[in-house]
Amino acid sequence: MHGALQSPGAAPATFTITNSCDYTVWPGILSNAGAPPPSTTGFALPPGQTLAVTVASAWSGRIWARTLCSTDSSGTFSCATADCGSGAVECSGRGAAPPATLAEFTLAGGTGGDDFYDVSLVDGFNVPMLIAPQAPAPASANGSCQATGCPADVNRACPAELRVAAPPPGTAAAVACRSACEAFAEAAYCCSGAYGSPAACAPTPYSRFFKGACPAAYSYAYDDATSTFTCAAAGGGYDVVFCPGTSSLKSGGNPEAAGLPPSNLTMEFSGDAGLVPSRNAVVALLMAIVSLTSMRRC
Repeated sequence: MHGALQSPGAAPATFTITNSCDYTVWPGILSNAGAPPPSTTGFALPPGQTLAVTVASAWSGRIWARTLCSTDSSGTFSCATADCGSGAVECSGRGAAPPATLAEFTLAGGTGGDDFYDVSLVDGFNVPMLIAPQAPAPASANGSCQATGCPADVNRACPAELRVAAPPPGTAAAVACRSACEAFAEAAYCCSGAYGSPAACAPTPYSRFFKGACPAAYSYAYDDATSTFTCAAAGGGYDVVFCPGTSSLKSGGNPEAAGLPPSNLTMEFSGDAGLVPSRNAVVALLMAIVSLTSMRRC
């Protein structure tokens, strides 16, 4: 992620985190090295609830959702997906165990530069997600300050070899979808070793599956061209929404949401490119979601 220097006296930024899923999620927040900690690093967020989290104006790091969490008889807290391994609700400097849908940010800190942000499926997928700048309307006129994310229910279409099943073992429902790098640990999928450069690491059938599902999200390590977004005037913060949109997007393949209608954005994995909606169609959907979210806030 791109770095930024803190501007003296710059106002803190706010992430307004909303759970539009029909089940509780436990957001986790990790600061990058050298970035000040946020006001919280983990908390429970019931369905329909919103929490504002304050970060430094030049903060950088990531936000994600943990699911199927509980505390055992010894008092240790853990989650079936995206657990941060702290043993507590607060992640306290620990990151998400893949697979996890990640919102990544580098804020400019009032220096006049651009914020950089993206939604990444490089570490796999567990929950649909939207991020959108809380920016003045004119800021989007030049193509900056756009919404991005992965609103599709990727778990429902996850290839069998990448699927993470719900506990207990043997349950058919998928609660997460692993990346090919995590599943196979091969350099070509991980963009490592001889494949550790943009020229050498090309999209694979698995990264194309993720890209087809969510054209605006990162699908592999060097997927920068269509997946990194900027905002020069974010207005002090961002919305982060889990399970954005209509009820058809709210299940996320999570057994806690059993009985919900299937997603309208389902895909079939064919091991080939050309899987689903165009990037423009998905961005248009995301912008419509942002508009509806803003109307609900007002």
